[in-house]
Parts: sequence; structure tokens; C-alpha cells
Amino acid sequence: MADAFFVPLGDDRYTATEHTSGPWDPDAQHFGPPSALLVRGLEGLEATHPAQLARVTVEILGPAPVAELAQRSWIERPGRSVELLQSELSANGRLVARASAWRIGTSDTAPIATDGGPLLPSADAGAATAFPDGWHGGYLQAIEWRAVRGAVSAPGPAAVWGRQRIPLVDGEEPSGLQRLFAIADSGNGVSHFLDAGRWWFINSELTVHLRRGPEGEWIGLDAVTLVGPHGIGTATSTLHDVSGPVGSGAQALLVRPRQAGGG
Repeated sequence: MADAFFVPLGDDRYTATEHTSGPWDPDAQHFGPPSALLVRGLEGLEATHPAQLARVTVEILGPAPVAELAQRSWIERPGRSVELLQSELSANGRLVARASAWRIGTSDTAPIATDGGPLLPSADAGAATAFPDGWHGGYLQAIEWRAVRGAVSAPGPAAVWGRQRIPLVDGEEPSGLQRLFAIADSGNGVSHFLDAGRWWFINSELTVHLRRGPEGEWIGLDAVTLVGPHGIGTATSTLHDVSGPVGSGAQALLVRPRQAGGG
């Protein structure tokens, strides 16, 4: 098995390795690596002028198997100031995820830039993360986790740092955005307060808004999960690099007792 989440096969096809497997089903990927692969596709779309991704939404259309995936990416709506980009992943002809992104032309706003907010304690100050009983899978071990507030092994809001131990695509150095999206889909897991053996709390999407691109290997995730009275919840996260907050993430959650069945 390659020491990467994905092995390129050519023609925008990739084999997912066991490092992508999620905590609930060894045959299904955690959606962090596929989200990052979608962003890699978006980043590969040539821009005619300096621009950055400002918002990315990943729609999860079905389980992503630990198997071969095909990707395609395109510019849906070109423009000099604002462009709408699209990327898709499919497995055996079945669409499993779609990402849409707004790419905005950059300009110099440094003199009026606002303070992003307080820094998280550094990863060096954090504790190695333990996971609740029953959580397993290659993805959790492929990321180095450091908790700096709360704990993933305990219920409630938490702040953690994550760093990939392996590349996203074999033979490549991940970009800052790829590193961020590999972590951002973990907001509901980091801030869980329900027993995963008794409850589903599954996200149907991930939306990230960015003010700037992250730098460095460590990505911080300061997350909280809230649940309403009718089986719907949200997990919201402030996303950090070592210099401070870079943006925010949100996930819509299906919340249901496990005995009631899935979606």
C-alpha cells in the first residue's frame, strides 16, 4: 500500500488506499481525503489573472468506496472578477461527490485587513489525541492530531490541530488548501457529544469560506456541534494555520438514533 491517500492512475483517475478509510466502515472513505482531492481538481483549473478560492461547498452524494475514483473539473462560469468552478468524483460510474467554488480575483487590501481573531495554543502545547472506543480506520491514523482544548475522546466542543502524515496524492506535496480540506470535514467528529454507537450524526455537505490561503503543515480546527429538535444539526468550525484563523467551516448534519436506520 502506498504511503498516500490516493495513487494516480492517469487520465484523472485515482486509487484510494486504506489510509482513506473512515471510522465507521472500513470499505468507505472518510470524506476528508475526497474533499481535498476535489479541491486539488479546482486548483488545477487555470486562472487568467491572480485569484483565490473564497468559498468551496462539497456535496456528499453517497459513500466513497476505498477503490478507484474518476474526477473531472471545469469552469462553470468564467469571469475576470468572480468565477464559478466545479469538480466531481465518481466511482464505477456513480457520482459520489460534487464541489462548487467561487474563485475571486485578488487585490491589495492589506491596509484594511481585519484581525482574524485569537490564536489557538500551538500544536506543541497540545496532547496526543485519543479516540472514542469503536472509532477506527486508516484516516484517523494518517493524521497526527493534537488537542489543545477539550478532547476528541470526550463529548463537547474541542479545538485540535491536525497534520497529514502522508501526501494526498502519491509523489506530490499537498497544497495548503488540500491540507485544510483533508482536516475540515472532521468538525462533527472533533466536537461530537453523542455516542456514535447509538446515534448517527452524519454530514451531508461541507462548506468552507476562506479569507486567505493557509500556510504550513498544521491545520487547526476549533469546532462545536449543535442539534435542533427535529433531527437536524450543524457542526461549525473556525479554521486556523499557525498564524491565526483563515476562515470558517460548516456541516449540515443528519442526527438520528441508529436503530431508526440511515438516510
